[in-house]
Amino acid sequence: MAGQSHFSTVSIIALGVADLAHSRAFYEALGFTAGPGSNENIVFFQLAGLVLSIFPRLALAEDAEVADDGHGFDGVTLAHNYPSEEAVDAAMAAALAAGATLKKTPQKVFWGGYSGYFADPDGHLWEVAHNPFVQVDDRGIVTL
Repeated sequence: MAGQSHFSTVSIIALGVADLAHSRAFYEALGFTAGPGSNENIVFFQLAGLVLSIFPRLALAEDAEVADDGHGFDGVTLAHNYPSEEAVDAAMAAALAAGATLKKTPQKVFWGGYSGYFADPDGHLWEVAHNPFVQVDDRGIVTL
């Protein structure tokens, strides 16, 4: 990869969770499938081109050698992009049915798209959006 940083490719996003079994059930209700290496201590979900892992919050903090000292907005959101506004509405409905907490009803937004937010059982914010300025292929991979 001459001229390209290895950091330009994210391979795993890890979320610290309070109750691993509950969070696993939540993500499986959204259609995620636990992959190889998943066990009672960590769960891996294969996404389009990367992996989402859920790991007990305290264990994740200990692994990173940081304090597990709070909740709230950490300045990070995760996003799913969809090919239409209708697909956004359907995704939000599925998330809410699985136990997500509605944070922002999907709506037309200032940047020309359509989006809303939900929180997973641990408060991690997920945006569901239709961005008319990107392409989303059949595998869910976004191209600028």
